[in-house]
Amino acid sequence: MVSGAAVLAGSAHALPEPVRQDALWAGFFDAHYGGNRLAHKLFGSVGVDRRHAVVNPLVEDCSRWSTAQRMQRYLREALPLGKEAVCDALDRAGVEPAEVGLFAAVSCTGYATPGLDVLLARDVGMAADVQRLFVGHMGCYAALPGLGAVADFVANRGRAAVLLCLELTSLHVQPGAEQGERVDTEQVVSHALFSDAAAAVVLRPGGHGFAVRDVRAVTDVASAGHMTWDVTDLGFRMGLSREVPDVLATHVRGAVETLLGAHRLSIGDVAGWAVHPGGPRILDVVRDRLGLDEAELTVSRDVLRDHGNCSSATVLLVLEELQRRRRPEPGDHVVALAFGPGLTLYAVLLRAA
Repeated sequence: MVSGAAVLAGSAHALPEPVRQDALWAGFFDAHYGGNRLAHKLFGSVGVDRRHAVVNPLVEDCSRWSTAQRMQRYLREALPLGKEAVCDALDRAGVEPAEVGLFAAVSCTGYATPGLDVLLARDVGMAADVQRLFVGHMGCYAALPGLGAVADFVANRGRAAVLLCLELTSLHVQPGAEQGERVDTEQVVSHALFSDAAAAVVLRPGGHGFAVRDVRAVTDVASAGHMTWDVTDLGFRMGLSREVPDVLATHVRGAVETLLGAHRLSIGDVAGWAVHPGGPRILDVVRDRLGLDEAELTVSRDVLRDHGNCSSATVLLVLEELQRRRRPEPGDHVVALAFGPGLTLYAVLLRAA
């Protein structure tokens, strides 16, 4: 359990140029999958209208790039996006870069050493003694363990901390189907869903914002093979089983009730839900298993529609938009939920301060 009062004092995001989903299909993925009808149907079924891409397939095809080429491009694109998100979040929190005691960077779509934690701390103007943490290859849920780590630091050290989630999934388009080859439907769905974004939050001891009260996790190791992210010679390749929503259906209610029960709360006491929109079926499962009104997931579905699934950055985008639209009253509780490889479910309880 997180102790003390680590408060989300500021949040911001930065996005590459948008591209419409229908244009991506017509201008690239239709030919990429040989005009396959099932691929077309799947591409249009994921609840996404537009996405963001540092590598736009309509302009350049990276599907045959080596992993080395993709990693070089990752660093070049990631630094300005990350700097924009972190600087804006610090400004909104009223925190100077030199005041930051811990800078945590999260990403599963690229690697470099020195990494984002070192290079962005330098570029933003953080102090030489800032502590750093890099969280890699955890996937879509990684923002929430990252949030727990920085909240623990703030609560125990009494200093501000920054969490940055930055994902550039557009770098990992895989080769398409050759003539007569079976279309890999898991790749179609991942190429239809995933998008690029940087999202940052600043936590500080006390003040106005969401206080981080508790963090819980559940991992179903028996289903570890249902969601994978493998490093290949041609970038990172997603494995995404259709059974993922069914596994989450088994665990989500118990995980949420355990989180809330430790604070003598129930599902009906929650004023807002920041749910990672892994896809339409994921949101349907959360709604049905928790007994929520569809309106409770409007922000999650809107983020999916307008930005796609931005992996670890997505739940922070949902939380930022939820704060902007609803402006919770002091004392209101919000639950953030995210899911990813493992299969893993993370839940965070926040209280408006």
